[in-house]
Amino acid sequence: MNIMLFHSTYGPRPAVSRAADRLRAAGHEVWTPDLFEGRTFDTVEEGMAHQESIGRDELLRRAVLAAAPYSERGLVYAGFSFGASVAQTLALGDGKARGLLLLHGTSDIAANAKVDDLPVQLHVAEPDPFETDDWLSAWYLQMGRAGADVEVYRYAGAGHLYTDPDLPDHDEEAAEATWRVALGFLDSLED
Repeated sequence: MNIMLFHSTYGPRPAVSRAADRLRAAGHEVWTPDLFEGRTFDTVEEGMAHQESIGRDELLRRAVLAAAPYSERGLVYAGFSFGASVAQTLALGDGKARGLLLLHGTSDIAANAKVDDLPVQLHVAEPDPFETDDWLSAWYLQMGRAGADVEVYRYAGAGHLYTDPDLPDHDEEAAEATWRVALGFLDSLED
C-alpha cells in the first residue's frame, strides 16, 4: 500500500520515523510529511500552541500539497492524534483513497461527506481525554452515515499517545497489539 502518515502535535518525532520503518518493513511505501517544518515539541501544550499559530487551513494546505503527487496511486491516509485528524480530512475528500488508519485521534466530519465503503480503522486509548466516549459514539455514527466501513479498537488503561515509546503515555502491550491489528488491516486493503 501507499501510505501518507501524518505526525502528531508533537511534530515529526522519532516515533513517526520508527512507525514508517515498521510499515516499510511490512512491504508498504510510506511518506511522512512534516507539517511543522522541522519543529518538534516536548509537551502537548507547546505543540498545540504552534499548531494554532500556523492555523488549521494552512496545515491542511500543507498536507494536501504533500499528498497530491501520490493521490493518483490510491493512498491510505494515516496519522497520530492531530495527524489522524488531518488524515481523516484528506481521506474523506479523496475519491481515490484506499483506506484510513487513525491512531489516537479523529476529527469533525462535514455534513456532506460521502465515501464509498472507505475502510477505516481507529485505535484509541480507553479512556482518552481527547477522544471521549460520547465523542467517539457520535463520530462512529457520522462516519457510518458518510459511507465508511469503520472498525474501532480501544485499549484500556493506555495513555493517549501510547504507541510513542518516548512519551509517558507509552504502553508497550497496547502498542504492539495496535501494530499487529493495523498491519492486518493494511494487508486486507491489498485484496
